[in-house]
Amino acid sequence: MLFSSNQSLVKEFVLQGFSEHPELRLPLLGCFLSLYTLALVGNTVIIALISCSASLRSPMYFFLFNLATMDIVCTSSVLPKALVGLVWEENTISFPGCMAQLFFLLWSLSSELLLLTVMAYDRYVAICHPLHYSSIMSPRLCVALASGVWLICAVNASVHTGLMVQLSFCGPNLITHFFCEIPPLLLLSCSPTLVNSIMTVLADAFYGVINFLLTLMSYGFIIASILRIRSAEGKRRAFSTCSSHLLVVSVYYSAVFCSYISPASSYGPERNKVSGALYTALSPTLNPIIYSLRNTEVKNAVGRLIPLLKR
Repeated sequence: MLFSSNQSLVKEFVLQGFSEHPELRLPLLGCFLSLYTLALVGNTVIIALISCSASLRSPMYFFLFNLATMDIVCTSSVLPKALVGLVWEENTISFPGCMAQLFFLLWSLSSELLLLTVMAYDRYVAICHPLHYSSIMSPRLCVALASGVWLICAVNASVHTGLMVQLSFCGPNLITHFFCEIPPLLLLSCSPTLVNSIMTVLADAFYGVINFLLTLMSYGFIIASILRIRSAEGKRRAFSTCSSHLLVVSVYYSAVFCSYISPASSYGPERNKVSGALYTALSPTLNPIIYSLRNTEVKNAVGRLIPLLKR
């Protein structure tokens, strides 16, 4: 510890993880290790397929490439340290390490939420304005949208991490979570956290509420357009182009709303550990599986890739 003005400044935090349930240690270790491995392999395969397959050159797959990249960043910023905590009885993280983990987690999480909105808009244009799809979703616009997502969310993560660095931590250093997150960190601070709380609420409103409403609006137009299609086959084909994205959105927003759309004062450790596992482990694992199983073009690309790997 360092001492200043009769107060000790925390140099490291202790991640509680799942230490209060020692009987779950080995099952959770196997579960998290399996999910992390599947997430890395699945998203890497998606990235490789989109990079190497000429048939996967549409804007939808360009955005899926970015989503897979964000999934890798998200799960890799949390799960390796969580696995260490399940192997050893005490899991500590340095203050700089905690801030780095917070930055990359916020960057990837906010990027995914924003990108899911962009992908919903892409599906809206594809289904509601198919004749103008190529001209509207031009390569230049797609690159601009993806770059904007990464840049805006990097600024957002920098602001929140910078505000967190300015706080004083001079008392307890036990984080009641398996990774560094804003709500439990604010509860440990011995300095005023009003600005942090306000910025967190504003970020929740933008990334959680506004993006969710924009996604719902896009799907409202999509469903209305699908219902106007006369043939059952036409409706099925139209819905199949957006069903994967809709399922991913449902899983992801369920976890994020449960964890983040609530004030720090109402923070519930057990609830947030479950929801944290959903969006840092389960969601990155399910995303490539959902897009692979429910997308004919991806399955065909996998079929073409397997014989090449056997040579």
